[in-house]
Amino acid sequence: MTTDHISCSPGSSTNEDLIAVFHNGAVCDLVVLDGASSVADTNYIDAQQGDVAWFVQAFASALEAAIAPGLSQGAAVRRAVDTVRAAFDARAVAPAIPLYAYPLAALTWIRIEPHDDHLALSLYCLGDCKAFALDAAGAVCDLDPYVNPHEAVLREAMGALTAEDMRDPLRRRARLLPMLRARRESQHRSLAPEGLCLAPQGAFKAREATRRLPLDTAVLAMTDGFYRLVDMYERYTIEALAQRCRTRGLAAMMDELRSVEAARASGVMAVKSADDASAVLWTGRSRTEGKH
Repeated sequence: MTTDHISCSPGSSTNEDLIAVFHNGAVCDLVVLDGASSVADTNYIDAQQGDVAWFVQAFASALEAAIAPGLSQGAAVRRAVDTVRAAFDARAVAPAIPLYAYPLAALTWIRIEPHDDHLALSLYCLGDCKAFALDAAGAVCDLDPYVNPHEAVLREAMGALTAEDMRDPLRRRARLLPMLRARRESQHRSLAPEGLCLAPQGAFKAREATRRLPLDTAVLAMTDGFYRLVDMYERYTIEALAQRCRTRGLAAMMDELRSVEAARASGVMAVKSADDASAVLWTGRSRTEGKH
C-alpha cells in the first residue's frame, strides 16, 4: 500500500489547501482541506501566511490530535474545531472581526481500513472536494457525488460580467465582493453548516458514507483546483483523470494543470484564473500480494 500526495499554489502565492495523511496501525486517514479564499480586506490572525492558511493548518493538527478509538469522524471534527476556535480567539487582536472574515474550508476525510478480503471506507465530507475509487480494471466510482449549488449562482454572475466584457480580475472581484461576503456570512450563520467553519451554530451538515471495496482499489481525492482539469478546462473525463493520476503520477498531472492555466490565463473568465490545487492517491495491495 502506498500514498502519494501533492499540494501547491499557483506561482508564489500562499497555499490555502492542505493534504494530511494519518496512520494508526493499518488504518489510514486521508484528509483534504480546501480553504476558501478570504473576502476580507486584511488578515486578523496571521498577517504572514494569512488567516485561511492558518485555519487549515491548525485544523489538520487539531484533527490528528482529536482522533481516538471509538470516536466517530463527526465527533473528532467537532473536537478539532473547538480546539481551533479557542486558538483563534486567543490570537485575535482586533476588537471586532467581520463575520465574512472568519475562515472557512471544504473538507473531505476518507478513512481506509484494510481487511483480509476487502477495504472498508468511511467518508466525512463538507464542501466540494472530490473523492473517487479506481478499481484494477480502471473503472471509476464517484465516492461523493455532490454539486455545490452556489457554483450556479457564481457562474450566472460571471456570465453577466462576461456580457459586459469585464476582464480585469480586480474589477471582477470588486463587483462580486458583496455577493461573496453575503454568502460567507450566511454560511457562518447557518444552523446546519455545509462547510468547515470556526463557530458552527449547529451540527455540521456533513455527507457521510461507508463503502466496501476490493483490496486492489485505489482511492483518489482532490480539491476543486486540481479538478479544473475536468470541469473547467475539459482536458479529461473523471475516468481519464483518475487513470492518468495512477499511471503518470500526481506531480506530472500538476505540471499539466499549471501549463494549461498559463496558456489560458488571459482568456479565463473566473474569479481566479488559477487556484491552489491538491490531490492524494492511496493505492491498495494487488490481488496476489501477500499470497504464497
